[in-house]
Amino acid sequence: MQFKVKHLIIAIIVILVVVVGAMSWHQHSHFNRNTTVNGVAVGGMTVDQAYQKVKATSRANDVYLNGKLIYNGEATGSGISSADKSKFQAAQKEQRTFFPSGKKQNVTVTPSNVDNDQTAAMKQAVNAEAAKLNAGRRAPVDAYAVLKNGKVSTVSAKKGNQYDIKNLMKQFNDERANGTIRLTAHYTQPLTSDSKVVQDEKSKLQTLAKRKVTYQVEKQNYKFNANEVITKATYQNGKYAFDTSAVNNEIAKINKKQATLGRSFKFKTHSGKEITTNNKGSYGWKISDQRAGQSLANAMAQNKKTIDAKNDIYGIGYNKRGTGYGVTSNDGIGNTYVELSLADQHVWFYKDGKCVFDADVVTGSNTPGNRTPKGVWYIMYQQSPATLRGLNDDGSKYSSPVQYWSPFTDTGCGFHDASWRNNWSKTEYLTTTGGSHGCANMHPSDAGTAYHDMEINEPVVIY
Repeated sequence: MQFKVKHLIIAIIVILVVVVGAMSWHQHSHFNRNTTVNGVAVGGMTVDQAYQKVKATSRANDVYLNGKLIYNGEATGSGISSADKSKFQAAQKEQRTFFPSGKKQNVTVTPSNVDNDQTAAMKQAVNAEAAKLNAGRRAPVDAYAVLKNGKVSTVSAKKGNQYDIKNLMKQFNDERANGTIRLTAHYTQPLTSDSKVVQDEKSKLQTLAKRKVTYQVEKQNYKFNANEVITKATYQNGKYAFDTSAVNNEIAKINKKQATLGRSFKFKTHSGKEITTNNKGSYGWKISDQRAGQSLANAMAQNKKTIDAKNDIYGIGYNKRGTGYGVTSNDGIGNTYVELSLADQHVWFYKDGKCVFDADVVTGSNTPGNRTPKGVWYIMYQQSPATLRGLNDDGSKYSSPVQYWSPFTDTGCGFHDASWRNNWSKTEYLTTTGGSHGCANMHPSDAGTAYHDMEINEPVVIY
């Protein structure tokens, strides 16, 4: 009895080995019954059989979206060649299971010679149909982190009912090898508050909230914490966005203390007399609160400890970036400047505190619009030779060639030679017709020296 049982068990084992072996061989050499390759049914076929069938099957090049035909393509060959045969072995391995499976699956084999002539038109059809489907639909809003008034929080996502076009195009690219492409539209999903992206944003802003920076304004230092600069900040797609209105009042205080634009200057004339200029000139600088706020916030984001205000200043006139920043001697005018006395009808040129040249001039005539303006201005640019153009008092136009031209106002006042002038009297400017249109006329013999003794952005003190 025991002998019979033993032989029965052995027989069963042999049968199982044979069955499993046969099944294993079949699974390693045939496709599962519900498998397709590029949309062509190859269930139960060997690799070679599947290769031959897919190769012989033409491509319809049709595109369906949500079951609707949106592109009726022109049929082409499969594009499969002998170079693709090894890909079918890989495809069979990809779908292979130990036990036979009835699971429906499509395996992609990218043809070597696929005809892409219709691809662009197919994509256009997908985009056009998706645009129709999305008409009037609401886009979702991603959750995001925000730093506001020193605290970091997250703003929750808002769902929408708009279809995800990127997902459709991904499906299209994944299925392009198929003879018929079947796409399913899905709603665009917003980033949620607990997503890694939003959590990374939150971490970035929490770090930013702890940062400090020192702001150097000429020789003065000002220390700022993040909450003193940043009213609100976000960090999205690798970039910060800042609202820095919190720092505006502090920048206004710094400007009141140090800025030179739009203020009067204490100035010692050539004779040693101390005067106070008016505040009408264009020379000087101020800090832009908007620029300063962004500079300070970006410095904190980059973990810089100190930044200089020189990139945040502005001016008026020809140089919109300001003049005289960093100059603290002589009440901000410095030791290199031009001094013009209207009463004396004389000009002095100083380099490093030393007068290197002086000369008589004739300035603007004593009529509104022609008077040479008082204040502290600056040399906007220099040109040699040049042609001066403008209007005479009677409205006629003038065009005057000069050899040297150094303007100091936007209205056209500057230093230049005046070869046409005959009267160089020191009272000529007091008349209504004897003076210039506002320029400082110079003897042709003096103008060249004066031109070379001036430089762009140099202050011009007129009193």
